[in-house]
Amino acid sequence: MKNTLTILALLTLFASCSSSTSTADSSDATDEGSEFIAYNNPPAEGFNQEDSDLLATILADKAMLAMGGRKAWDDTRYLAWNFFGRRNHIWDKWTGDVRIEIPENDVTILMNINTKEGKVIRGETQMTDSLDFYLQRGYGLWVNDSYWLVMPFKLKDSGVTLKYLREDTTLNGISADVVSLSFEDVGVTPQNVYEVWVDADSKLITQWAYYSDSTTLEPGFVTPWTDYKKYGEILLAGNRGKYELTDIQVLDEVPEGTFTEFQLSQ
Repeated sequence: MKNTLTILALLTLFASCSSSTSTADSSDATDEGSEFIAYNNPPAEGFNQEDSDLLATILADKAMLAMGGRKAWDDTRYLAWNFFGRRNHIWDKWTGDVRIEIPENDVTILMNINTKEGKVIRGETQMTDSLDFYLQRGYGLWVNDSYWLVMPFKLKDSGVTLKYLREDTTLNGISADVVSLSFEDVGVTPQNVYEVWVDADSKLITQWAYYSDSTTLEPGFVTPWTDYKKYGEILLAGNRGKYELTDIQVLDEVPEGTFTEFQLSQ
């Protein structure tokens, strides 16, 4: 499998240097200096293109295409989901506004994950003196909970380095290529490392593993990433083995006051 993908990578790169014509299958493969962009999936500013493997980058592009493609992802605005029965999220991907409800603690957080500004209510009390603490906590929850939902769309984010590791099988015995993600100066825990299994046939990510840092020999967890369904124009999966993301939605609009009012009219 690796040899086949390596040949494909070289052919794609060679074609990008000799022609500007794109096809529906491998749209707009171009070589702009040291930056390789394939499948209409340019990297975010700050993606570590120089140290990322070409093969791993192509697999990331193939995964994006399998899940609906970059345009479909960019056109997706509102995402809603429940994280393991603990928290409800609504996220405006275009503006960065989020609504996080934590029923167990009777807390609602309304904030913008770009500016880190917002407001919080606990029970009947709007937080003032401890607002910064709750907003920081809300940001951390959003970073964690959204990554469990949309990680496959973020393989070429700022600060990410991708490396091709090996051919392998998932815990279910399905053939896949394994790619590692490491981070630099981004997120809440940049020392973390992930491995993702890209299915040999579908090119969907079907399993992932977490390591607390690059020196850790054994993963903190390995879980499936399965049960893909179409939401709007993209694919999302909720099955993480003994954990489950539920109430997943892609929305064209949300109720008025979703990101500004603690109490929403029914």
